Amino acid sequence: MRVAAPPVEGAANAAVTDAVAAALGLRRADVVLEGGPRGRRKILSAPAAARAALERLLAGA
Repeated sequence: MRVAAPPVEGAANAAVTDAVAAALGLRRADVVLEGGPRGRRKILSAPAAARAALERLLAGA
């Protein structure tokens, strides 16, 4: 995933979190950046209830 936000003061991390939450139909607070805050690769966590939405997204990729 690419975002237009610059990697300054967490703007890019917030943009990624927002995009994932929107894609899964979750609140931003439900998606948590668990790792990779300064790198290109991020580790995010979301509630188990989002699993079906995630599987639909991945199946369409």
